[in-house]
Amino acid sequence: MSVTDLKTNLSNWQERVDLAAAFRWTERLNMHEGVANHFSLAINDDGTKFLMNPNQMHFSRIKASDMIVVDANDPETLTGPNAPDPTAWGLHGGIHRHCPHARCAMHVHSIHATVLATLQDSRLLPVDQNCATFFNRYVIDDHYGGLAFEEEGERCAGLLSDPKQKVMIMGNHGIMIIGETVAETFNRLYYFERAAETYIRALQTGQPLRVLSDEIAEKTAQELEDYPEQDQRHLAELKAILDEEGSNYAA
Repeated sequence: MSVTDLKTNLSNWQERVDLAAAFRWTERLNMHEGVANHFSLAINDDGTKFLMNPNQMHFSRIKASDMIVVDANDPETLTGPNAPDPTAWGLHGGIHRHCPHARCAMHVHSIHATVLATLQDSRLLPVDQNCATFFNRYVIDDHYGGLAFEEEGERCAGLLSDPKQKVMIMGNHGIMIIGETVAETFNRLYYFERAAETYIRALQTGQPLRVLSDEIAEKTAQELEDYPEQDQRHLAELKAILDEEGSNYAA
């Protein structure tokens, strides 16, 4: 089937393409976890129906046409072709069911964010501009309860009730990033991992940290939130690189 035919037969084509590009680039940055971890994007008004990667497909192979449609209110979703595993259903279903502001959700076990999640104090102190981006904009889950089946997913969703907090540092687990669009959410995922790496490396020096004041950290975070179109341009450039390489992500 040609790409034109796929566009005709599959809904939300541009969203599928954007998600596929995000999967491909997440793998390229080595932020994937084998054939685990999931991204999802709401496609109806209340957010309960969403696109998601098929079960246990490597991020480097995912194409736009591979995305499955999941209904958070219909457990029969789990019986369909390439249905998500129960942990994906539990975590992403819970978020899309209870957090309508979380149109897109990206969960990974990227190295530096996960290292941060293993620390007794998992705060990300504003030691540089990237870290300041997330000042007062994350929540820490201190009560890991095992694999994210439905009950654990519901509990995690309850921690993302404040629309200002778009990052959940999942203690002993990894990271969950939410946003309005694929571009916004992926950009946040990218910069959180960069920020976590800077912070972890700074801790490793054993030297005193130069922590920004709350006032400057908040000012920086607001300025970056208002910075025009960076997330859209970021994803557009990544898709342009993939296109120039002849990638089939948009097939």
